[in-house]
Amino acid sequence: MLRGFATISFYAAELEAAQRWYADLLGFEPYFVVPGYIEFRVGDYQHELGIIDRRYAPPSTATGPAGEIAYWHVDDLHDSFERLQSMGATVYDTPRERGEGFVTASVVDPFGNILGIMTNPHYLEVLAADRAAQRHAHRLFGVRGHLPEPGRQRQYADRPRGTDRHRGRTREVGPVMV
Repeated sequence: MLRGFATISFYAAELEAAQRWYADLLGFEPYFVVPGYIEFRVGDYQHELGIIDRRYAPPSTATGPAGEIAYWHVDDLHDSFERLQSMGATVYDTPRERGEGFVTASVVDPFGNILGIMTNPHYLEVLAADRAAQRHAHRLFGVRGHLPEPGRQRQYADRPRGTDRHRGRTREVGPVMV
């Protein structure tokens, strides 16, 4: 039933400030921007981090830190934790050893969202297996994989939005990956 993260959504009363803060944190601009919503593609699997204008939050949404914590894998937890604090995030949970190689920490961004970070050996094992399978497919069939090289983000063409047919209905589509 559950197959993976599609989008993690945060809310921000100051969407433009959140866009600047996350662009500074991630080192690149969002690939999708519409009034009231921005979206970044993050990391090895291009997971979506959406930031929604708080005006569009469901009525029962907490206005302060609350709820589940999604943890993003980082290569150096302590450096990442320090960097987040230097950018104005506040400590929610200090680094904790959860088992050999598993360390978690979390902060509250300047907009009230909990941002979890962790080192996770399982993440690295899955990533290594995916990259090996892609290399094998490329050697056998000349097929390129979907994962960008480590440390590189996919680039999206700055193309006008259009429409696409999907399951019998018309929908808008955003920029196209190149």
